[in-house]
Amino acid sequence: MPTHPLIIAPSVLACNFGRLHEEVARAEAAGADWLHLDVMDGHFVDNISFGPAFVQAVAKVATVPLDVHLMIDKPAHYFPRFAPYAKNITIHIEAQDEVAPTLAAIRAAGCTCGLSLRPATPFATLLPFLEQIDLLLVMTVVPGFGGQPFMPETLSKVAAAVAERSARGLSFRIQVDGGITVATAADSARAGADTLVAGTSVFGAPEMGSAITSMRAAVESATA
Repeated sequence: MPTHPLIIAPSVLACNFGRLHEEVARAEAAGADWLHLDVMDGHFVDNISFGPAFVQAVAKVATVPLDVHLMIDKPAHYFPRFAPYAKNITIHIEAQDEVAPTLAAIRAAGCTCGLSLRPATPFATLLPFLEQIDLLLVMTVVPGFGGQPFMPETLSKVAAAVAERSARGLSFRIQVDGGITVATAADSARAGADTLVAGTSVFGAPEMGSAITSMRAAVESATA
């Protein structure tokens, strides 16, 4: 069961970039707790999204915290360019830089730090770093592109994270990202996720507020 209040973080990657400021305001009015920003470098994943200037543009109008997910090869080099605008910065365990020093540097820069893994990466690779993180991001799709279907087999990693967190007396959040809908949000929360990244299912909904409200209701029902 989740031990933190639920956070729903719409993924800005799914918004209309041509109306960025309006889309940020729309997400906040709909009930977003955070805004999630997927930074892709074209190397770590086979896609390029946006960089620090885009995140700064979001930060100029956002009133909720920004959750920056660095899907890049060299997070230690680039994270300082995002730190002035972010509440949380998440890096990947599969990236080229050393994990522990990068996490420590992110925290020293004034942000909370997260660690993520691809669906194919064994959960055990994260075990040495769990004491050093504020958030664990379990990718529930192969990272790189929005709109992919949810991979239910990844929820075993969420359950493993819950067990390790409890056994070690830790308090990191457990986030899921990829294919999150009302149904998969409930499944994820039942497994123990407390932070949900949703892109297409909220920005593409006929009424974003109703989509987020329905997601909250499904999670509350699943974890009651």
